[in-house]
Amino acid sequence: MSLYKQWTEKLESIQTQEEYQEFFNVYMSKEAECYKNILLSKSPLIEGKIKDLAEKNNMTPVEFIGFLDGANTSFKEELALDTLTEESEIKAELDFEKLLWNMHDAKAEWLYGMEEWENIFDENKRKQIKKDYNRSKIVVKGEKIGRNDPCPCGSGLKYKKCCGKK
Repeated sequence: MSLYKQWTEKLESIQTQEEYQEFFNVYMSKEAECYKNILLSKSPLIEGKIKDLAEKNNMTPVEFIGFLDGANTSFKEELALDTLTEESEIKAELDFEKLLWNMHDAKAEWLYGMEEWENIFDENKRKQIKKDYNRSKIVVKGEKIGRNDPCPCGSGLKYKKCCGKK
């Protein structure tokens, strides 16, 4: 069974809120430590055998696959996680800007708030990424169509007699 399948089955086997909390408290501290190591090294490259990388980051290979699953959309080229085994060699390059954006998107304050980000981006750059992220989530409503206005479909009828019919 692939490591990714084991990871997803582990997540699916969680049944209670207590199990969920316990599992993610342990996992998230390991994940944060892994990101700290990457940010401190300033190297976007993650390469080596899965089992060696997991051991280096005090994780099991299954947990490390979970880490890669979370980071996968932040790599310059996504990994095919379901094909990876403990002996698989990977070479993945993180896009730090995309990673910080994705951490904001995941609402992972414990990750995007780490002081180790200072090694990668200055405060202004981090604020700009946050500002751009926030702007991307703003929903702008269009102008409301009045019932007696011409229908926007171009039929020439009033909206209430065309697309606005109930």
